[in-house]
Amino acid sequence: MQIVEKAPAKINLGLDTLFEHQNGAKEWNMVMTSVDLADYVQIETLKANRIEVATDSGFLPNDRRNLAFQAVSLLKRQYHIRSGVRIKIKKAIPVAAGLGGGSSDAAAVLRGLNRLWELNLDLATLARLGLQIDSDVPYCVYSQTAHVTGKGELVRPLPKLPPLWIVLAKPKISVSTPNILRQVDYRQLTTHPEIPGLIAGVQSGNLEQIFQHMGNVLEPITANRYPEIMQIKQQLLTFGADAAQMSGTGPTVFGVCRKRSRAQRVYNSLKGFCREVYLVRPVNLMDR
Repeated sequence: MQIVEKAPAKINLGLDTLFEHQNGAKEWNMVMTSVDLADYVQIETLKANRIEVATDSGFLPNDRRNLAFQAVSLLKRQYHIRSGVRIKIKKAIPVAAGLGGGSSDAAAVLRGLNRLWELNLDLATLARLGLQIDSDVPYCVYSQTAHVTGKGELVRPLPKLPPLWIVLAKPKISVSTPNILRQVDYRQLTTHPEIPGLIAGVQSGNLEQIFQHMGNVLEPITANRYPEIMQIKQQLLTFGADAAQMSGTGPTVFGVCRKRSRAQRVYNSLKGFCREVYLVRPVNLMDR
């Protein structure tokens, strides 16, 4: 038996970190949403007790280094499942881009195997399990606009965003999330996004308030090493985006626009400067 799960990319409308736990994990305070740029994950059960992972990307490992592989292994171990699984991932989300592609693939595997194996786990349980894989997996289990706190495992869904369009731009570099997080010095994090104001904007459907309170505390850290991030951000704003910032640890930068016509103009203008540009909209996976 097999099913296909959609694995949307995520962006961080607001990203703040408050302190570091003794084990090195960050304490997060984030507002996240998903967009309609997505991988598709085919999940098939096997009689033989083995895990197979295949992707159409040459940049991803097919062994236990792959987060989708880890998701299968986790559920098999946790619930004493003896049957095997074959995973095939059709990639659309850029790798190492700050868009949560690997985490979303892993979350898709958790949701899919929960159905295939009839485990009857709720999303909160899948999210807690997902934290053992990566801090973005709990959010990606939900893949809807949400306030995310703790180490990433506390996901509080928020209302849908008002209609808007998003231009994603990934420069021709890849960023290692662990490397960026190791550079965080809390004594130097003096400017923090105003997450409560951002949440209030989402709850009231006020785009102006959302744009005003967007922010990513990690942006200066990544941009200090990769100056092209700020160059792309400035281009997004110059071409007409209402607001722009880096997603996650980067390097993808996104611009948000109220109107499709303006977003299309920003998209067309940026394609001359950046090879990987996408015009997307927010998506709520739980609407399916």
